[in-house]
Amino acid sequence: MVRSSIYAALALIVLVALLAAYSPANPGPFPGPAVDSPKVAQPGKQTMVLAGGCFWGIQAVFQHVKGVTNATSGYSGGEAKTAEYELVSTGQTGHAESVKVSYDPSQITYGELLRIFFSVVHDPTELNRQGPDDGTQYRSVIFYNTDEQKRIAEAYIAQLDSAKVFSHKIVTQVVPLKGFYTAEAYHQDYASNHPTDGYIMLNDAPKVSHLKKQFPDLYMGK
Repeated sequence: MVRSSIYAALALIVLVALLAAYSPANPGPFPGPAVDSPKVAQPGKQTMVLAGGCFWGIQAVFQHVKGVTNATSGYSGGEAKTAEYELVSTGQTGHAESVKVSYDPSQITYGELLRIFFSVVHDPTELNRQGPDDGTQYRSVIFYNTDEQKRIAEAYIAQLDSAKVFSHKIVTQVVPLKGFYTAEAYHQDYASNHPTDGYIMLNDAPKVSHLKKQFPDLYMGK
């Protein structure tokens, strides 16, 4: 108990510094996608599946985006029989920790969500890792479920690479979605349910703060 309290106190100190100095992996304003689908006239529901590090942080960010109706942590890239945390954590299942984002296309576009994914959620130039997490289960992936999603994602990656927005080449995979398997209940809403967890304070809270700062018009407080 004492040890965890000390760690939490140290994490809080570091968090304050991070919130003051946190910046994305790219300098300056982050460009929006030149190729995107337009907003539709009537409210509806579309989904996208993304991976880029621990799903706790990805879910936390998208839960604060206007137009997003739901964000669910899960696994994609492997088979249904291996879609459980202990197996995925070995890095041998083909799964990546992923988040399925449901959104209203009359309020926000697929491209706008990708902009948040690349600028706030993670560093897309890191191969098979994010921050303190290492392994193929933490790789950067866009799992597309329509040809339009594939077209927009590939065009945006090419645009960002061409503009040299990042100092290194983007390694994000763009692959077809073969299945999404919802993660265990204790992984859902983990960041909001454990705001003082040291990992959340150090790695995920700064992402939500950065979303609010960089995209105030898209930020939704809770």
